[in-house]
Amino acid sequence: MEHEEQPNRQVENLPKPLIVAPAGSKASFLSALAAGADAVYCGFKSFSARMEAENFSIQELASLSELAKQHGVKIYIALNSLLKNDEFHQASRLIEQLNYHVQPDAIIIQDFAFIEIAKQVGFKGDIHLSTLSCVTLPGSLQMIKDRFGVNRIVLPRELSIDEIKQMASACPDGMSLEVFVHGALCYGVSGRCYWSSFLGGKSGLRGRCVQPCRRLYNYHDNKQRYFSCQDLKLETLVRLLSAVPQVAAWKIEGRKKGPHYVYYTVSAYKLLRDHPNDTSMKKNAIELLNQALGRTGTSFRFLPQKNQLPIDLNAQTGSGLFIGKLLGPKNQSYVSPKIELIPQDSLRIGYEDEKIHTVIRVNRSVPKGGKYYLESIADKNRMKDRFVPVFLIDRREKALDKMIHQLEQQLTHKSIQLDHTSRPKLHLPAPLKQLSKSIETYVDRSDSISSPREILSKWLTVKTIKTLHRKHHKFCWWWLPPVIWPEQEKEVKQLLHQVIDAQATHFVLNAPWQLGLFPQKKNLFQLWAGPFCNVTNSLAISVYRSLGFEGVILSPELASDMYLELPKQSPIPLGMVIFGNYPMCISRIKPAHIKEEDWFESPKEERAFTLYHDGNYFVYPNWKLDLREKKTDLVKAGYHLLIHLDEGYIPNVPMKKREGLWNWNLELH
Repeated sequence: MEHEEQPNRQVENLPKPLIVAPAGSKASFLSALAAGADAVYCGFKSFSARMEAENFSIQELASLSELAKQHGVKIYIALNSLLKNDEFHQASRLIEQLNYHVQPDAIIIQDFAFIEIAKQVGFKGDIHLSTLSCVTLPGSLQMIKDRFGVNRIVLPRELSIDEIKQMASACPDGMSLEVFVHGALCYGVSGRCYWSSFLGGKSGLRGRCVQPCRRLYNYHDNKQRYFSCQDLKLETLVRLLSAVPQVAAWKIEGRKKGPHYVYYTVSAYKLLRDHPNDTSMKKNAIELLNQALGRTGTSFRFLPQKNQLPIDLNAQTGSGLFIGKLLGPKNQSYVSPKIELIPQDSLRIGYEDEKIHTVIRVNRSVPKGGKYYLESIADKNRMKDRFVPVFLIDRREKALDKMIHQLEQQLTHKSIQLDHTSRPKLHLPAPLKQLSKSIETYVDRSDSISSPREILSKWLTVKTIKTLHRKHHKFCWWWLPPVIWPEQEKEVKQLLHQVIDAQATHFVLNAPWQLGLFPQKKNLFQLWAGPFCNVTNSLAISVYRSLGFEGVILSPELASDMYLELPKQSPIPLGMVIFGNYPMCISRIKPAHIKEEDWFESPKEERAFTLYHDGNYFVYPNWKLDLREKKTDLVKAGYHLLIHLDEGYIPNVPMKKREGLWNWNLELH
């Protein structure tokens, strides 16, 4: 309540945050300009975390960028995918062409390799760290600025206003924060979700998420969308962000959305920013957001005293605005819309994981409560008495079309000659001359040390420190959690100091930013980058070496060819997880109506369960990652550290006998 009621008298004297609009197509880009966005972020057809969006080519962006600059609008290019070694030259050529022809204000990245490539090809813009980088530790911001020259951090959507203020108070000069204020919420923490890769072989960290959290799951014979989140809508709460000067940008999610959504959301948040004390403007802004064709909204965790579960099983969480359901007999299906429909409206029938799913264009005006017959719906896909929702996902009013057309007339269509054969010279790290002897370790949360192991490894928790005898602290490899939230930073530092006081020296960090938790003399410790750092290439590995890491445990999403080649290209020893309970997803959200430790089932009868650890919910499949049969090949390839993740306690969940090779026989899509 305190956050809602107290006005901040200094807000009017602070610089206004930028409204950062999404654009996945030319029409959406132009609608962002028409609405008066301050910045537009977009991506290419490769190396983007939204590969399924329409996206752009260099030629298209060159002319759009020139027009944006004429309107005083900044351009941010999302290159926030993970790289493979065989993509270095393609990525360097792209950044070189981007630098010359588009000249964006910044690139948004998660993979350290992009920072190195940008530096080597002479990229002149700023570097922004993507929300996929999962930067959550205030104490690490100075290190990030000093080491990488990063100008902005895009914060995770899970942070509360209090945690955002913690990050802001630690923000060094020359660095700013960008905060999501509107758009889709993922169930998993950004950069810590492997669900799509587990179940579909398509990595969300590579921009190809198949959105498994949006699907139906069976729990005690009740099929629901237990993990499908509502949209984030901060609306009038953004006033609290206006009082934080380090928050330089309000970001709107939606690179797969149409121009209508972009125009209405940008227009709304401009009103909320520019007229924070005007109740009539506030009302207008809320009405614009109601017409923006989004899901039902939630403020999620933004207000800590009003923490909202962003999952409502009674709400329709398909993409778009729910306008009704299919009615009538199978051969005469129709929808009676809750709002007026106009020609060229786009309707989504059903959810994307349903056979009946299709997208159609409306060919005539339909009044609210009228009937619009859907002849294109196949009878065989319509089950009797089944609830089939209908969503309005885009519309093109004449006024918006006119604005887009007028801006399109201002575009200068340049003829750009691109050399697709050029290979910018890159300095790649020299590989290790001598490969190390392989050792194995078992990582668990228990107080036991009886399991067969060459080295002792434990997750750094209050329980393990208290129950494990102090004499073992010195010899243990301590694993830090995959996510440490700002409110946990102090506690984790205290745990670290306890084991360091007991002469512990070996640590596995599961985010590079966790370096900021350690005393300044980091050379006293042997640090490894853990698997949740999502490292997939030798350039990123070389950055970890420069940060003082002695080894890197690779991402578990890789395929066999990459696993077997990387030790030959790595400047420091490598490790990998070969067996155990690896989470499909790590979330700060409690599953809706699913009890912890109880199993649920996917449409393909794949079972999973959740366990709560260190402030997060870990979603585990009911089968284990198992590459033990590949151990001989991995040792021969030169892996130094082979890891077993032993969860220890597993609830009464039927475990499935199946290959646990993950993507070994596939590719990192």
